[in-house]
Amino acid sequence: SLTVLQALEDGLKKADTDPSVKAVMICGENGKFSAGADIQGFSSPKSRGTVLGPIVSLIERSEKPVVAAIEGIALGGGLEITLGCHYRIAHVKAQLGLPEVTLGLLPGAEGTQRLPRLIGVPAALDIITTGRHIPATEALKLGLVDEIVEENTVEAAIRLANEV
Repeated sequence: SLTVLQALEDGLKKADTDPSVKAVMICGENGKFSAGADIQGFSSPKSRGTVLGPIVSLIERSEKPVVAAIEGIALGGGLEITLGCHYRIAHVKAQLGLPEVTLGLLPGAEGTQRLPRLIGVPAALDIITTGRHIPATEALKLGLVDEIVEENTVEAAIRLANEV
């Protein structure tokens, strides 16, 4: 939603300018990272020009390490947010993917550029063109996530942020 995007943007800008913040961790709540955009929102008028692509770029440009703690699902725009992060930790039961293609859409927040850079063109083309959900274990093998855990992903992401 626009509210979530604005809060994410505001939080990132605040963290980047606060010298007491050493790293940033992005997570969802209630065991889910993000299922991406509400497709019905695509037809509503944009307010204040808040869109996902520039926010993912803001994450990527952060001088402080940004760690994604992925639980449940990170699909569509949710996965694109993680692609902007410097590190990604996923729960062993997490699912990642870009399912927009099943609706006749292409990922719109530069996922088609960031994913091939991260995991290579052949694997990225498979994910982008099939829309299939990638289990965490496969995501680790592909290099899509840096670590998978069976424990609390937020605690693991905080631990990694403290290490880096």
